[in-house]
Amino acid sequence: MARDFAADIQDPIAGEIVTNVGVWVDKEVKPQASEFEHADQFPEPLLQGMSDMGLFGIKIPEQYGGLDLSFECYAGVCMELARGWMSLAGIINTHVLVGYAINEYGTQEQKDMYLPKFVKPDMRCALSITEPDAGSDAQAIKTTARRDGDDYVINGQKMWVTNGHRAGVYLVMTKTDTTAQPRHKGITAFLVPHETPGFIKGKKFEKLGYKGVETTELAFEDARVPATAVLGGNEGRGFQHIMSALEVGRINVAARGVGVAQAAFDDSIRYAQHREAFGVPIFQHQAQQIRLAEMIVKIRAARLLTLDAARKKDSGVRSDLDAGIAKLYATEIANECALDAMRIHGGVAYSKELPVERYYRDAPLMIIAEGTSDIQKTVIARNIVKEYPI
Repeated sequence: MARDFAADIQDPIAGEIVTNVGVWVDKEVKPQASEFEHADQFPEPLLQGMSDMGLFGIKIPEQYGGLDLSFECYAGVCMELARGWMSLAGIINTHVLVGYAINEYGTQEQKDMYLPKFVKPDMRCALSITEPDAGSDAQAIKTTARRDGDDYVINGQKMWVTNGHRAGVYLVMTKTDTTAQPRHKGITAFLVPHETPGFIKGKKFEKLGYKGVETTELAFEDARVPATAVLGGNEGRGFQHIMSALEVGRINVAARGVGVAQAAFDDSIRYAQHREAFGVPIFQHQAQQIRLAEMIVKIRAARLLTLDAARKKDSGVRSDLDAGIAKLYATEIANECALDAMRIHGGVAYSKELPVERYYRDAPLMIIAEGTSDIQKTVIARNIVKEYPI
């Protein structure tokens, strides 16, 4: 196998884990992915395999039963999962993201309550931010949480929630102070169990790609949760907590971009050496050589940017700039490589008999998820200007 994501990972143990996941992807995921994807079926057997490898506990501390591995390792794992089927890396994303938020910012009671359940997982997670009138501008949310004695009462609607039907706990962004200035000071995050009265799991959205994992709407109609459900125990810190967690999400989505782009290249380089046109394999035509060369350069750069962002997160400092750069570049080149794979394969790529059309449908999701490309550019610009003061 020419591709080796583990080769760029500095920790030998992490590299071995990434290699093992890659072997599992080739053996178990790639032969089954198209069947699950075309049926839009939740891939329970594949999730069991991920669980058996301990991947759901990859960022959970050892004291709670997890593996407590690096973000660098996590990025490599997500590249391999997405190389097999992007949806698998999406399923694990919100799980790891919410676990990170609880471990980093939660109370000890919240850690003890949830983290051990995330390892197998006995409980899965969902992140709930977006609303009908609040997408990229997360501070514009209208979902409110009103204090009522020892409880909070939540009202509002959320959209585009991954794992929305299957999660056991939801990290929900709300407004506890609608008049706060700046707006983020009035935002509080809650850990809402799925059985909460007044919490309603709505319809599942039909999507172009990203199939097999449900994306849903949620509603809160006087949903009552105890004050102990506030992440970290204090109001007004939810925006900072969730934005920090989204750095983890952006590393995941960047890694997904690398994985999809790599899958598109792998299929294309093999096809180009077997398919003949004008009496020779199409790889011997300069136009295809140039296209494939450009693909592999982009993928290499995206992989290194993503691992660099993961190492920055591992260092314990803010990585919003690095994660934004990686997410922007890796997801954009995933779209470019998916389209190039279509061009290299020609008409057969438009058939569902090959996975190339799946890459083409999956890739656009990643330039939207966890902040659009335009949002990433804004994040990058706001950070780089700090390095060049007037």
